[in-house]
Amino acid sequence: MSWSYSTYLLFFSSYSFFQDPPSVFYNWTSGMTVPTDIAIAYLIQGSFYGHSIYATINMDTWRKDSAVMVVHHIITLALISFSYAFRYHNVGILVLFLHDINDVLLEFTKLNVYLKSRGGGNHLLNDVLSNMGSVSFSITWFWFRLYWFPLKVLYATCVSSIQSVPSIPFYFFFNALLFALLLMNIYWFLFIVIFIVKLLKVNEVNDVREYEDEDARKAAEELLKDPQVENNDDDDAGHHNSAQRKHVQNGVTKDKYL
Repeated sequence: MSWSYSTYLLFFSSYSFFQDPPSVFYNWTSGMTVPTDIAIAYLIQGSFYGHSIYATINMDTWRKDSAVMVVHHIITLALISFSYAFRYHNVGILVLFLHDINDVLLEFTKLNVYLKSRGGGNHLLNDVLSNMGSVSFSITWFWFRLYWFPLKVLYATCVSSIQSVPSIPFYFFFNALLFALLLMNIYWFLFIVIFIVKLLKVNEVNDVREYEDEDARKAAEELLKDPQVENNDDDDAGHHNSAQRKHVQNGVTKDKYL
C-alpha cells in the first residue's frame, strides 16, 4: 500500500518528479510548506522504518546481512526525518518509490516459498509463483536501485540541486547518506547474484542470507561429540528436534552472528 501510494503521487497526481528529476529542486526554499499528500507518505514510511529497526533487532531471525539491515533502516529513517525537516521531501518520495517495490516482491516470493510445501504435499502454483517472484525481484532490484536510483536521484541531488540552489544546505550530508544506500544496494545485489547461481545449479528457491548450512553442520558436530549419544532412536530424534526447534523459533531463540 505504501508503494502504491508513492506510485499514485508520482504518476497520477500533479507531481512530475519521476519524469523530470531536476524538478524536485525547482522553486525550493528553506522552510517551504510540505504538501499534505507527501506529509502523509512520510508519516507512513517513517513509522514503518522506525518499527523495522526494532523488529530486525528483537523479532526477526538473525541473518548474514542483519547488521547491514539495521544500518540501512537507521540511515533510511535519518533520511526520512531530516529530508522532511529541511524540506527535501520531493526527492524523498522518489527515493521511497524506487526502493519499496523490491520489498513487496521479496515478501511475496518468500511467502510462496513457505507455502509451496504444506499439508504433506507440494503445491505447483506456489512453486511457480515463487520462481516468478524471484526473477521479478532480481530484475527490479537492478533496474530500480542500481540503474534508476543513480540516474534519477543521485544525479538530481549531486548536480541539479547545485544548479537550482547554489547554496543548498547540507549538500554533502544528504548525498553521503544516499551514496551509503547505493553501496548497500550493491552489497545486497551480490547476494542476488549468488542466489541466481545457486538457483541455476539446484533449481531451488532459498534465502542465501540464512545460516542454515552452518547451523546444520554445527548441530551435526555437537551430536557427534555428545558423549551421551547412543544408538537410541528416541534420543536421536530428541536431539534432532531440539536443534530444529532452536533454528525455527523466530524471535524467541536465535543466535546472532556479528
